[in-house]
Amino acid sequence: MVLKQAEEPTPLEKFRSALRERLRPTRAWGRRAWAIPGGHIPLRSEGEEPRLTSRDELCILNVGPADAKIEIIVFYSDREPVGPYRVTVPARRTRHIRFNDLIDPEAIPLDTDFAALVESSAPVVVHFSRLDSEGGSRGMVGSLAYPIP
Repeated sequence: MVLKQAEEPTPLEKFRSALRERLRPTRAWGRRAWAIPGGHIPLRSEGEEPRLTSRDELCILNVGPADAKIEIIVFYSDREPVGPYRVTVPARRTRHIRFNDLIDPEAIPLDTDFAALVESSAPVVVHFSRLDSEGGSRGMVGSLAYPIP
């Protein structure tokens, strides 16, 4: 009986294996609290829905090994804060959350200035963006939320 020797991995196979290991973070990155000071969901939208619906949106990245339980508190200039709005971002995943879709405990009014505090059970990275399709033109802006130490 002849035993076959294991073949040495090619350089490409070694690279792919190292990359797979690198993409499996063993610790979380980011912060547990983030502030978004400039919220304002445009009143009108033009174009295909829901793709072109005017909106403010969060993208939350959780690279850690545990699910992140998220609570969002919304602040207004003329009334008490509302929340928490609760969502979960699974481990090693990203989730997009439209402020337009947050309805419990109450819907966020359109054409109203607001700010938000995002608190998480695990470190996450938070990006804020706005799509304004009002008037037939489209504008999109995005920014990293402010990390609270």
